[in-house]
This record gives sequence, structure tokens and C-alpha cells, in this order.
Amino acid sequence: MQAVMELLPAMWKGTAVTLTVTVLAAITALLLSVAAGIARQSRLAPVRWLTAVYVEAFRGTSLLVQLFWLYFAFPLLFDIRMSAMTAAVLALGLNYGAYGSEIVRSSIEAVPRGQTEAAIALNMTPGQRLWRIIGPQALRMALPSLGNLQIELLKGTSLVSLITLSELTYQGMMLRSYDMSRTAIIFGLILLIYFVIAQLLTFMVRLLERRFAVGRSQA
Repeated sequence: MQAVMELLPAMWKGTAVTLTVTVLAAITALLLSVAAGIARQSRLAPVRWLTAVYVEAFRGTSLLVQLFWLYFAFPLLFDIRMSAMTAAVLALGLNYGAYGSEIVRSSIEAVPRGQTEAAIALNMTPGQRLWRIIGPQALRMALPSLGNLQIELLKGTSLVSLITLSELTYQGMMLRSYDMSRTAIIFGLILLIYFVIAQLLTFMVRLLERRFAVGRSQA
């Protein structure tokens, strides 16, 4: 127990960085998922093509390479420098936003066509149809998959140590380098902390699912 207490301050410092990256990247990914998912349904061909290029480029390349490119290559090519935190949030947000956009797109397409036709018959604008009719139904269907994606994003934060961010895994590796005899305790704590954060994310998604289920039953 004493060994655990001695490790906790450094672990907490790394956990705080991991949580910060996770929350900011998750918000970025969610916004990009919704924007790109809707753009894939656009009637304008250039919008669909540009969105498809973004989605396929970030889904088809390594997250690690994207991190390195944003943090190391981008400043050399464009003379625009960003902090490690900014690069981490952008890379994770862009990468998981590309995956999330496919979830949003497929959820929108899964809404029965009759719903759209009924909204058109009521003289609703495209924006009103999306906000009042299609969007809520699509979001309810997308929530479980988006929740799983957020957990994957959490686990992906372990890569940001490679661009100098001292997140949870990095702190664990540093502690291990100081005292190899505590390896099992250190990695056990890392596993436990990731598990707890993942369970919290799952719990929040479940709450949202129940909220939407209650709203649907009341309607």
C-alpha cells in the first residue's frame, strides 16, 4: 500500500494530462463527426468529394504518423508551430472525427425515408428537417457507436507521449525506469486508471441513451 501511495502523485499528474487530451479531442472529434457526416449527404458534389478526401485520408493513415506530421513536419513545411497539447488534440480529433463521420452518415441514412417525406409535406426547410426530425433520431442510433469510439480515443492518448506530452503511460514508464522492482504495481495502476475512465465514459453514454429513450417514450 505504501508503494502505491508513493506512486500516486506522479500517476495523478499523468492522468490529468490524459483526461485533458481526451476531453478536448473528444469534443473536436464529435464536432468533426457531425459536420463531416452531414457534409457527406450534401447535394453539392465538391463538398462531398472534399469530405470524402478528409475521411479516407485520416482513416487510411496511421494516427502515430499524423501526430508526428502535425508536431514535427507541419512547422517545417508551413512555419506554423503548435504546442504538443494542440498537436495531440488536433491529431486525435481529426483521426477519430473521420471514423465518427461514418457513424453519423450511416445513422442519418438509417432514418426512414418516410420521416423526411413527412417533414417536406409539412413545408419544413432542410435545416428544420435535420434539427427537429432527422438529427434526434440519427443521434439516438449513433450514440452507442460514438461512445465506443470515445473509449478508443482514450486509449489512443497513450501515443501522445511520443510528442513529449507527459500523460499517464509516459509517467508510468518514467516511474518504472527509476525502480524496475515496481513494474507490476505501476502497470497495474495504469490499467486500473484507464479502466475507471473508460467506465465513466460508458456510464455517461448510457445516461444519454436513457435520456433519449425517455424523450422518445414521452413523444
